[in-house]
Amino acid sequence: MLKSILSAVVICCFAVSVSATALAQNVKVEKIEIATQSPTNSDVLLGKKDGKPATISGELRIPGSVKGKAPVVLLVHGSGGLGANIHYWVAELNKLGIATFAMDSFTGRGVKNTITDQSLVSNFAMVIDVYRALETLSKHPAVDPDRIAVMGFSKGGMAALYSSLSRFQEKYLDKSAKFAAHIPFYASCNAQYIDDTKIGKVPLRLFHGTADDYTLMSQCKDYVARLKAAGVDASLSELQGAHHAFDNPRIVKPMHLPQALTGRKCVLEEKSEGAVVNKTTGKPFSSKDACIERGTTVAYNAAATAAATKQVAAFLKQTFKLQ
Repeated sequence: MLKSILSAVVICCFAVSVSATALAQNVKVEKIEIATQSPTNSDVLLGKKDGKPATISGELRIPGSVKGKAPVVLLVHGSGGLGANIHYWVAELNKLGIATFAMDSFTGRGVKNTITDQSLVSNFAMVIDVYRALETLSKHPAVDPDRIAVMGFSKGGMAALYSSLSRFQEKYLDKSAKFAAHIPFYASCNAQYIDDTKIGKVPLRLFHGTADDYTLMSQCKDYVARLKAAGVDASLSELQGAHHAFDNPRIVKPMHLPQALTGRKCVLEEKSEGAVVNKTTGKPFSSKDACIERGTTVAYNAAATAAATKQVAAFLKQTFKLQ
């Protein structure tokens, strides 16, 4: 019973509707549906295109201060669904004169959250969602197709990160659509995929807390080092003392999630296309691998949020050429 109550509290604290509260004055709001698919991680790694059809949606908010076609940040939620951190970033970005598209990958699939079962919506299914959203936004008459960035958090951070790979873009993304930047927050970087340093000239800006025990910053630090060595414009902002979900103001004090799945001790490698192994054991990886654990911590950190907000604002102003 206690675990059930804790789970209910967790879901409550994460699943806050972005459209439940008016975030700004004089903002045009539009709900957009997106046709996508629900492939497994293996399906995407193998380049398959026959995933189960799905329809998701998102909320486009264009501030009245925007003149001409709007720059847009596509916001991708984490395992808890649309949460208070998405609400926060919508407000902050809209204040800068940047439109936002808060994408909901769960509701259309009949999923509330994936905290205790990540297979309900695979990480790479959300990469496909990101591509379909980009294609849709690129064709929107009020959006500047050359100024669309993707910013994701945790599970959504992985979508923001791996949607940058040329390998997946060439297979799944319309060549007429492109991102101006990728901004992953506390993503999991525990796997080395084939050609995962082939990204092109688009900049990547990762943000991670040093106290994160859900996804480890050290793994992202190693990945960023590999990206830089390959000539990619990538950087990692290390936020001292910050836990996972440090930008979620609803988590007023550290919260332990006893049933949350984490692969923090998993070190994975794609040996051949679609064949991912646990590097420690050399055996094929699955969701039942011994390295998978339960029990993580999430906590808001005002200082880390303020620092990340300042950096993101400066980066987007430069990237979008805002005055």
